[in-house]
Amino acid sequence: MAAGERARRRAEREREAAAAAAVRAAEAEKVARRRRRVERLTGWLPRPHSRQSGTLAARRRHSAGLAIAFVLAVNLMFWLAGTGWAARALVLLLSLLATPIVLHLMSKRPLHG
Repeated sequence: MAAGERARRRAEREREAAAAAAVRAAEAEKVARRRRRVERLTGWLPRPHSRQSGTLAARRRHSAGLAIAFVLAVNLMFWLAGTGWAARALVLLLSLLATPIVLHLMSKRPLHG
């Protein structure tokens, strides 16, 4: 009788394992279908580059953010205090031209290298 009981328990465990495997397989198929659908919809888009995460990169992002905030503050001050549209447009144009140059000079990287 003990052997029959062990066989019954083993069969029950195998049934439960088979049911769990079926649930895992169904879930894996669902995930695979979703990935294929997302890839089909977004496959033509370029992939974003991974952002550098080091201390120097964080410092460079911080200083660039401060420089852009400064440029925006200057533009806002001229927009609010400017007397004419020509002065506002000139400051906006100069900031659009000068900001990339300033950010490049702040990066302390060689020009070609």
